[in-house]
Amino acid sequence: MKKVLVTGAYGFLGRNVAKEFKTAGSYVVGIGHGKWYKDEYAKWGIDEWNETTITFEALLNINKKFDVIVHCGGSGSVGFSYENPYEDFQKSVQSTLSLLEYIRLQNANCKFIYPSSPAVQGNLGDAPILEDMGAIPVSPYGFHKKIAEELCHSYHNSFNIDVGIVRYFSIYGEGLKKQLLWDACRKIKEADNVTFFGTGKETRDWIHVSDAASLLRIFSENIKGFEIVNCGSGVSTEIEKVIALISKYFERDIKVDFNGVVKEGDPIYFWADVNKAMAYGWKPMVELERGLENYVKFFKTLYK
Repeated sequence: MKKVLVTGAYGFLGRNVAKEFKTAGSYVVGIGHGKWYKDEYAKWGIDEWNETTITFEALLNINKKFDVIVHCGGSGSVGFSYENPYEDFQKSVQSTLSLLEYIRLQNANCKFIYPSSPAVQGNLGDAPILEDMGAIPVSPYGFHKKIAEELCHSYHNSFNIDVGIVRYFSIYGEGLKKQLLWDACRKIKEADNVTFFGTGKETRDWIHVSDAASLLRIFSENIKGFEIVNCGSGVSTEIEKVIALISKYFERDIKVDFNGVVKEGDPIYFWADVNKAMAYGWKPMVELERGLENYVKFFKTLYK
């Protein structure tokens, strides 16, 4: 049976990734922060849970050999990286280094999968983003992710570790309680007039968390060497359309305004070219409208 370590398994992406690997027949160990009892983490396919900071010493204490390590732990917010750049660096870069060093010294045949972000490429305009397009990050979050990616490349080149990097675009889905969709649901539920940042013409490429997890597993089974793939739907959607769909599923006629202010570090356009990912036999299954409808249903169950 394949043994898989998922860091940050308490988080939104991490727990879905753990469940994906468990469903495929793996033995799944989780590590990270979060108070979790066995009956709770077992529901997400986790066989063992280790509540601890991701360090080399903590990995030694687990005392297992893994076939795959998936690093879902770390920073996940541009805003947080501006407010706490040092801590963001520790979460993104130091934890990645600890895992790579653990593989080098203790688990040489283990594959390393790193969920990253197109934030490493910065602003590239209103066109599909290819994995090899070079650019400059525009936020501490993007710079730290880029450094972590370069560490991955270094360890592959120097120590022959198989590394796969998945650059995720806008992941969403039932269970997510932060970011734009959560904020929009809260505002639309409570008011007839709502205001959002930006112009509404900014675009994002939305990918449901179930599709995000399935690509990561498929990628991990096929990666040899060093490879980077995008994970998105391949569809560019304006923010104002997303807000309109959420309003529709709330069955509310509301007035929506945009204040024209773009948050520091936020890109104007994000749109993935997913041809490389699809060459692995993967394709996104959840269309945005159905995914948003299910997300609103999830939100409503929390406020009955």
